[in-house]
Amino acid sequence: MMVLANGTPEQKAMAQDAVDRFWWPVLMMFGPNDDNSPNSALSMDWKIKLFSNDELRQKFVNNTVSQVLQLGLTIPDKDLTFNEETGNYEFGEINWDELFAVIAGKGPCNHERIEARRKAWEEGKWVRDSAAVYAQKQHANTQKAA
Repeated sequence: MMVLANGTPEQKAMAQDAVDRFWWPVLMMFGPNDDNSPNSALSMDWKIKLFSNDELRQKFVNNTVSQVLQLGLTIPDKDLTFNEETGNYEFGEINWDELFAVIAGKGPCNHERIEARRKAWEEGKWVRDSAAVYAQKQHANTQKAA
């Protein structure tokens, strides 16, 4: 990011585009808000997780915003502010509908992902067929030896 942000205007635009595209999906990556995460509290009780979804998301925002700003880029959140009292960046509301659509298979890249999977399955048919023939020969050889 540093190379792009300090590069040509086109490279800086590429860096900004990356931040714009990935900011909200990355915040979603930490999972639903603690109030809407049925497993978060239990995972914390069992020590599977040391920090809640909201705590991890806040740590990420606090660490990342200053780095992005230092690069001369902007965060695509009109509600982003620094709270002097808490020492945290406060960010806008996450649109969880987008995440749930992706999980339900209705995301922007779902069709491309499914098509790539189908193509890989079709192009891998010869490997599966070869393995099946080999397994049959091995089984036949084992039967003859017995």
